[in-house]
Amino acid sequence: MDLQLKDKVIIVTGGSKGIGFGICNVLAEEGAIPVIVGRTKEHVLEAVNNITKRGHKAFYAIAELTDPNQCKKAISRVLEKYGRIDGLVNNAGVNDNVSLEHGSYEDFNRSINRNLTHYFCMAHYALPALKISKGSIVNIGSKTSVTGQGGTSGYAAANGGRNALTREWAVELLPYSIRVNLVVIAECFTPLYKRWIEKFPNPVNEKIWGEVPPVMRSVGSPVSPMM
Repeated sequence: MDLQLKDKVIIVTGGSKGIGFGICNVLAEEGAIPVIVGRTKEHVLEAVNNITKRGHKAFYAIAELTDPNQCKKAISRVLEKYGRIDGLVNNAGVNDNVSLEHGSYEDFNRSINRNLTHYFCMAHYALPALKISKGSIVNIGSKTSVTGQGGTSGYAAANGGRNALTREWAVELLPYSIRVNLVVIAECFTPLYKRWIEKFPNPVNEKIWGEVPPVMRSVGSPVSPMM
């Protein structure tokens, strides 16, 4: 597969684990330079090393994405290193179970900030470079924005916002030839999803799960092939 990504500089937020790391792996294998942006330096460096030791290129920026200034610094670090940005994958987020019944005003706003606001900030600060490269933005979303889940008002609302921003940006950035798309994720067996499953009284038995034919499984993984 040749996606014509050789030496393209593509930022991936939350790229050290789960879906984000799966994205970075595919980008690296296609010859791109994934730039992993995350807050935990140990995890970020481990992910970068995992990619580079296989002969691929990768870079990183450490940032707490709920802080707009750190989002700006992350973009500046990439531009100082490469002088360009060809793509942005907004991926970082967490289903934090802020429910209508048990959540609070503060919890809800915190969930919006940690799951939506940095999508805007990263795109805003990367936009001047993306206008030059005529690059792309890919927002990672969740089925909770469409189906609902129950007990997760903050995360569902944030993902509804991701859907809306994707449509809005696609229109606004059309004159600059910047493509904006959304990938809506359903169940995907990431480390975060595994921890969530294990909270239930009878979590999925690994042995039984392993015996289910792959074609019958409804849960994807960060490295599932695209159909």
